[in-house]
Amino acid sequence: MSDHYILDEIDRNILEELQTDAEKPYIQIAKSLNISNSLVHQRIARLKQSQIIETTQVNLSEKRLGYESSAFTGVILKEDPTSKNIIEALKKIPEIVECYYISGQYTLFLKIVAINNEHLREILYEKIDAIPGILRTETTINFGTVFKRNCPVPEPKR
Repeated sequence: MSDHYILDEIDRNILEELQTDAEKPYIQIAKSLNISNSLVHQRIARLKQSQIIETTQVNLSEKRLGYESSAFTGVILKEDPTSKNIIEALKKIPEIVECYYISGQYTLFLKIVAINNEHLREILYEKIDAIPGILRTETTINFGTVFKRNCPVPEPKR
């Protein structure tokens, strides 16, 4: 059995409408797509149940909230089997907003937000480097996000 959900044209159109504005009322989506409001409700419920729509969330502006610095940090572990404990410790640092397992020289790759560079230094040296099992980190300062987006919605299979 495949883990992939098969989208049809209606699903695809609804997803495109929601990506434009996740708070758009279902009645407006229905009018825009010339389908019934109940069909929109049914399809969105099915897309949520199948986990195509994972969450509906608010995207906060890091800059407007005072986070002037951000960085990407590669984490090298002493031993990979300790990664579960390290990840739990990293989750307790609220300024770490993303964490990925990756291939290559790092085991983990983090996105960190900070009020300023001094705050970033404190996060790196006093919080992250203090976690047992971390051998070393390498950090690259982010000068700004050029764009950020969801993955494309695939064309319906014919």
